[in-house]
Amino acid sequence: MLFNSIEFFIFLPIVFVLYWLVFEKKHSWQNILILVASYIFYGWWSWKFLGLLMLCTLLDYLYGFKVASSNKRTSKVFLWLSIINNLGILAIFKYYDFFALELNQALNQFGIQSNLTLLHFTLPIGISFYTFHGMSYIFDIYNGKQKPANKFADYAIFVSFFPLLVAGPIERASNLLPQVQNPRQFRYKQLVDGCRLILWGLFKKVVIADGLAVIVNSIFNNYQNENGVTLIIGAVAFSFQIYGDFSGYSDIAIGTAKLFGFELLSNFRFPYFSRNISEFWKRWNISLSSWLRDYLFIPLGGSKNGKVKTIRNIIIVFLLSGLWHGASWHYVVWASIHICGYLPVLLFNQQKEFKSERVLKSKIPFTIVELWQVLITFSFVTTAWIFFRANTVNEGVDYIKTIFIDISRNPSQLIHWGGHKLTFVYILTLVVFDWWFIDNERELRVSKNIFIRLSIYIILAILILLNFDNAATFIYFQF
Repeated sequence: MLFNSIEFFIFLPIVFVLYWLVFEKKHSWQNILILVASYIFYGWWSWKFLGLLMLCTLLDYLYGFKVASSNKRTSKVFLWLSIINNLGILAIFKYYDFFALELNQALNQFGIQSNLTLLHFTLPIGISFYTFHGMSYIFDIYNGKQKPANKFADYAIFVSFFPLLVAGPIERASNLLPQVQNPRQFRYKQLVDGCRLILWGLFKKVVIADGLAVIVNSIFNNYQNENGVTLIIGAVAFSFQIYGDFSGYSDIAIGTAKLFGFELLSNFRFPYFSRNISEFWKRWNISLSSWLRDYLFIPLGGSKNGKVKTIRNIIIVFLLSGLWHGASWHYVVWASIHICGYLPVLLFNQQKEFKSERVLKSKIPFTIVELWQVLITFSFVTTAWIFFRANTVNEGVDYIKTIFIDISRNPSQLIHWGGHKLTFVYILTLVVFDWWFIDNERELRVSKNIFIRLSIYIILAILILLNFDNAATFIYFQF
């Protein structure tokens, strides 16, 4: 089931009414309702993979008790069983065909006949997210940060809570499980904030991201015949498309959870206002970057064992982040570009320079230095996005080469940007709203004046409805 679908807008009110009006004072029944609703939500896409989700959930639930054992050997054995199960499922469904094909080709290059069978499995939606949920739960139990959940339904909700099931945020048991286990109370403010986030997320997705998708697809699918300026605009448009698409999903997920009394972790904090690559990764897909930091970077030694090992750990984390997004070399190249951007920040000890959760120093316009830092960082990130959007590494390289070759032949085109006004309208709208909400990305209070506030909400709703027929699936569903 998609957030941007008629089915969801029938499903959501039904679950909401049952949750608060029928089962308001029955905490256990509320949890059962949420779990059943989550499985219906997931099964709407494909019932055949619902069994895989349930199997992963059951295994990690059972492993959790063994990992909590006072016997260190037993604890470590079941920790590794969980890791092997989760990564094994990911390997079979997401990576086997890719590496089997690459191995076949590599061996054939040396005259060794290899014909490893390809499985051609359909990739289950959300598999990268719910397997990471399970592993984080097991890791936290092993490290003494979390106790095993006594009730299977409580743990199953943590893994499969429908707002975050198919595209995150990647939750932590320490944040979500206590909310599942304890009774929730209806709060009007939480309901209003949730509705605002859902409205804003839908606007970012349906109007801005899907509007930009038409432009981006046209340019990237025909990049050989476009001029350099158009290709630059296509790359910038994709930067804002993927931001509107993914952060829009996160806003809807967080807002939907609020309707049921849950507070999920933030996943975006205005990443395109970042002043270096380190700050960008503190603000983009926060739940994934913090997961990799806590469960991979730090266990590898983090930054405590000298620069060489720190660089090694950074490279491992970024490369695995690239592969997490997909089994393809162009994701590895995308990650490698970010490594090249992060290492100078690390070597000059600037990775902790911008530690505040609040972006920039104040809400006044940028200083010249900040503006330069933001533009450089955004340009770097946008260049990397070209490889993320491209179908192959060669396509990404050709796209960039075409920009430089065409502009070098006809530099006068750099002063002609007028044919892309709609693209700039989409981008400017997103930037202005982000700047307006910079104090609190969760409340989205557009004005203290109720008339202005309602007028803006109505305009956003109308624009969403006008573009609803053209709504597309979310980009991160494929991961």
